Amino acid sequence: MHDAFTLRSIATNGITLRAAVEGEGPLVIMVHGWPELWYSWRHQIEPIAAAGFTVCAIDVRGYGGSDKPHAVEAYDMATIMADLVGVIDGFGQEKAILIGHDWGAPIVWNTAALHPERIAAVAGLSVPYRPRASVSNIALWQKLYGDQGKFFYQLYFQQEGVVEAEVEADMRTALRKIYYSISGDAPSLGPTWLERPVGGGLLDGMTDPDPFPSWMTPSDLDYFVENFEASGFRGPVNRYRCQDRDFANLPEMGIAPVHQPSAFIAGSKDVVRHFVPGRDGFAAVDQLCLDLRVNRIIEGPGHWVQQEAPDQVNEALLEFLATLRG
Repeated sequence: MHDAFTLRSIATNGITLRAAVEGEGPLVIMVHGWPELWYSWRHQIEPIAAAGFTVCAIDVRGYGGSDKPHAVEAYDMATIMADLVGVIDGFGQEKAILIGHDWGAPIVWNTAALHPERIAAVAGLSVPYRPRASVSNIALWQKLYGDQGKFFYQLYFQQEGVVEAEVEADMRTALRKIYYSISGDAPSLGPTWLERPVGGGLLDGMTDPDPFPSWMTPSDLDYFVENFEASGFRGPVNRYRCQDRDFANLPEMGIAPVHQPSAFIAGSKDVVRHFVPGRDGFAAVDQLCLDLRVNRIIEGPGHWVQQEAPDQVNEALLEFLATLRG
């Protein structure tokens, strides 16, 4: 299926990003999460292009066919936001509409809030735009999980080289386990992601399903595996290693509201919803989004909502984009 899309290289912010580009009209930039690629938007690109937009689905720096700087600090939020602004410049546009999933969601929320003159509208999938806490996310996860003797993947990711070695030892099995474990098809999220004792690796206790759920075909998985085997896992996990840096360097992050038209879309079984014990993470998502036009929780899917439930996601995104037409 990846062969059906036109891929091009875009120079931005001192690096080159790979992107699938389709259509004509106002620019829509799609930003994937961890551990994904531009290809995670394969079901959205053509419908949105057909609705009258230029769609640019990027490989975020560190992923796929994009450049992969080595330094951890090359993946901080300010730098990746600058990548997106540079993509807008590369298309000769004043503004763009942003759509992001997983890590792509905080990236697009913050770009909209902190570069409002360049962003016309924004949609986040799976991760809402949340108010700034009194400490960084990593410090929060340490308090909620590490100090309670529980494993939390973002804490495990902090030591360079550890998760990289674990996952790269068998990339296909690792990706199958990761994708399945937080999908709506997984029987239980808690024991794998939120309720494990400290110790062990990321993949411990995860099921390798046979067969894999139909929302990801063997050829889809082949494309992800091929790209991650070529690029490795360092760039993708470096984003997690910048959260203290982001908290210190971006004091308006989680403070500045999103004034632009916005949308939030997520699967009802998304593990992100339960990261803070006892709290529904998908409640009050309009707290900092002052013009939230679509708020859609889709019953059934887990974290990979645009791949697990593409028709419902497309319906919600097209509904949102239609509100921008006047």
